[in-house]
Amino acid sequence: MDRQKKRSKFSKLIRIPGPGLTTGAADDDPSGIATYSQTGAQFGYRQLWTALYMLPLLIAIQETCGRIGLVTRKGIAAIIKDNYPRPILYSIVTIVVVANTINIGADIGAMAAATALLVPVPFAALTLVYTAIILILEIFTSYRTYSRILKWLACFLLAYPITVFIINQPWQKLFMATIVPHIEFNYDFLFIFIGVFGTTISPYMFFWQTSQEVEEETERSAVQPPSPDKVKKHLKVMRLDNTIGMFISEISTWCIVVVAAGTLHDKGIFNINTAADAAKALEPLVHTFPHAGLLAKLIFSLGVIGLGLLAIPVLSGSAAYAVAETFDWNSGLNLKLKKAHGFYGVITIATLIGLIINFIGINPVKALVYAAVLNGIAAIPLLFIIARIAASSHIMGPYKSGILSQILIWITFSIMCIAVIVLVFMFFRTINC
Repeated sequence: MDRQKKRSKFSKLIRIPGPGLTTGAADDDPSGIATYSQTGAQFGYRQLWTALYMLPLLIAIQETCGRIGLVTRKGIAAIIKDNYPRPILYSIVTIVVVANTINIGADIGAMAAATALLVPVPFAALTLVYTAIILILEIFTSYRTYSRILKWLACFLLAYPITVFIINQPWQKLFMATIVPHIEFNYDFLFIFIGVFGTTISPYMFFWQTSQEVEEETERSAVQPPSPDKVKKHLKVMRLDNTIGMFISEISTWCIVVVAAGTLHDKGIFNINTAADAAKALEPLVHTFPHAGLLAKLIFSLGVIGLGLLAIPVLSGSAAYAVAETFDWNSGLNLKLKKAHGFYGVITIATLIGLIINFIGINPVKALVYAAVLNGIAAIPLLFIIARIAASSHIMGPYKSGILSQILIWITFSIMCIAVIVLVFMFFRTINC
């Protein structure tokens, strides 16, 4: 009997990870890996503190998005449509779709570049293959099956935490760099700083978490209509899932920065220009093997490919939710293609445009960092709207944001807004000089 209870508790525990874990893992997509690796290579441990201080901000924002979806059973675009003027709705949806499409293009390019480290296949052919695989999985796989695939793909992040403990680390220096913030008011530092915030606190995560909570709540309601007690229970599970997902995401961020700083920056590699440069960060993981360089490339490539397969559907899916809610189309990964043509049409078009971006001559690794910076800029107006929605008694009823949640969101908004304003000022000052 005790054994059955233990099995039941374990079964419940492993079912907790849901949209929060998926969103957290997608947060460390190829763009995230490239941006965190770049800050480690360029600045060593000087931006390591961001991983610690972003954690409560990230948890608060994603919890807010999840709560909005679970309580209202509507996506962010649908709520904006019901409560704000149409120009605001169209502006927000446009920002999300454009930012996500560029991010999709950068991720597809990164997956192809990582694969090219291992097999002599043309870059263009690889981008086509990955685009086809992603679209087939997202459109023709059931949501239940697909969500399980997404959860397992998160395991590819383990390569970086393992590498941290293989390298002989200056732990006291790491502790101080993690606890004590370091800020430099120069263009290069702020550019990567915004990229770090942008790839961590990203617009697509807001829309994805909200809409996925709606889908999960819809599935549960089909079995049993929600009561107030059930809603409270689901909120508790969502918060635990969200906290686990965001904590794993930021641990991975910290580890990527540490690994890049210890292996690239310390060896005089300050700029990551190719996938091969980024792969060198994992060489200590396999340094005892005769072909360490090849094995490091293999592990790096599998990580980028796995997380790309995870993140690109999240990017295209969140764009599709936003557009579908705007025009009252059927939406949801739980629907078949014939019942949601518009929804899957947006997924297909966004992914294909992202594919095309790779044929205009942009360095695929540099594109990842630029996509992160773009996300940082795009997140600012979205954070403003989300804060207003979550604090509204009219929209959220008794589940509106508390004081702590509101403070954390407005702190995030202020930090990103100030950083972008200063960066723009420095950019124009550099041009004038």
